[in-house]
Amino acid sequence: MTTRREFVATTALAAGALAIGRPTDAAAHSRLMPHVQDRMDAPTRELLLLALDTAKRAGASYADARIQRVQRNAVFTRERQVLDVVDSDTMGCGIRALVDGCWGFAATPRLTTDGIQRAASEAVATAKANRVARDRPVELAPNPSHPDATWSSGFTIDPFTISIEEKTTLAIAANSAALSVPGVRFVNTQLNFVKEERNYANTDGSVIAQTLVRTYTPMAITAVSADRSDFAIRDAVVQPTGRGWESVLENNLVVNAKKWAEEAAEKLTAKSIEPGRYDLILHPSNLGLTLHESVAHPTELDRAYGYEANYAGTSFVAPPDKVLGTLKFGSPIMNIYGDRSQAGGCASIGYDDDGVKPDQFDIIKDGIVVDYQTTREQAMWLDWWYKKRNMPTRSHGCSYADSWSSVQFQRMPNVSIKPGAKDLGFNDLVSATDKGIAILGRGSYSIDQQRFNGQFGGALFYEVRGGKITGQLRDVAYQFRTTEFWGALDMLGGQKSYELYATFSDGKGQPGQANAVTHGCVPTRHKQINVINTGRKA
Repeated sequence: MTTRREFVATTALAAGALAIGRPTDAAAHSRLMPHVQDRMDAPTRELLLLALDTAKRAGASYADARIQRVQRNAVFTRERQVLDVVDSDTMGCGIRALVDGCWGFAATPRLTTDGIQRAASEAVATAKANRVARDRPVELAPNPSHPDATWSSGFTIDPFTISIEEKTTLAIAANSAALSVPGVRFVNTQLNFVKEERNYANTDGSVIAQTLVRTYTPMAITAVSADRSDFAIRDAVVQPTGRGWESVLENNLVVNAKKWAEEAAEKLTAKSIEPGRYDLILHPSNLGLTLHESVAHPTELDRAYGYEANYAGTSFVAPPDKVLGTLKFGSPIMNIYGDRSQAGGCASIGYDDDGVKPDQFDIIKDGIVVDYQTTREQAMWLDWWYKKRNMPTRSHGCSYADSWSSVQFQRMPNVSIKPGAKDLGFNDLVSATDKGIAILGRGSYSIDQQRFNGQFGGALFYEVRGGKITGQLRDVAYQFRTTEFWGALDMLGGQKSYELYATFSDGKGQPGQANAVTHGCVPTRHKQINVINTGRKA
């Protein structure tokens, strides 16, 4: 963990680091070494334990504290120019206290003895004040302590060791490659990086230090017709990931930019879709968003109980005591699970913000809803269900706060679809389809606040006839009721076709917080789904 003194020194030296340019051979070698998380440093540990001791002395039955540093770097380019470079670096402590079954929270950027004690006392005072509005007392599910635990995401190259020169040079080269394709007029490429150093302790005895990195390099390529009467965009080309600079290099933006640009130009002459019912073959890059909105969100337990109704919405997968084990969400080949352990997953982490080591758990099994995403507090709401199934009542490790200044609450883990038993790929699903549409990449979408009625687009659409792709389509959007859509699932890709889709920023809560999440997906086929033409005018 970076100490407060090191944090200030690093910030002061930032301008000088930019002038250094490319690293020496030795520095380049060192940044290729996989990151190994160190144990928590003594000053950070002392401040966390001080926070817990202060809260307990003030009357808390339980308390936890997080000292966290969050670094962000973003590079914005358009065509052959750099539009902006944005950096932020923030560090502080958030303290949560439980008093008489009520939560209180306070945060401070002052990492001093006085600053920590004041924040801990404020958290306890807030918890006591919240007693008047308590609807049910908070009870935490059992959880073992994790003293001196460490974890690091699997990044090989820390993106914060890469110079701005190297980042902008890569982005401009990718833009130039796309602009070499006839008809392409505009190209936007961004490079986005986040690094979090998360230090946590609670009164159960856990002391945890973690480091994680996330990377996202969105690119949007616009082709314009010769008479300038029409345009088409190819985007959604690269997925966010819980990895480092090595993922940027693996995406090979400069080489692939030309291919993506050609796809944008081809869209200009694509045939407009004839509305009707089609078999849809969804590539993982398209299915991920649909799964995120129609499956992952409605199986958040706080939504199902109505606690997010004012902003994020509610859920049709409710009430839990009526739907668990009985609601037919999809066809028997639909199996959905949650985890925070997939390599490269944006929500992957060793321990959540309740100090829980997350598990892998079934959410939908053989098409039936069997569980929700939970925290330590929420797991107790389903104690009756777990006892009925002879399962331990435990949190699934879904507690998260996006900053030291934010209070943790239930956030989405990686929610994924299990591959089918047959090792089929995207082309196999195409070959098995007589009349359909193959869809790649995310597009515009809309879904109601219960996540039951939705409309989704995509980045690329291909007509399928007689088991073959015959050319691009445009103006495509598919509409559904969630259970009907997933009930129409009749083919799944196998393990070889499993890919990670992700979103870099998913909003929830008031005040709003953002988290990043990954969805492991395989190609799927959905029979006779309603398709509309989005380009037609009344």
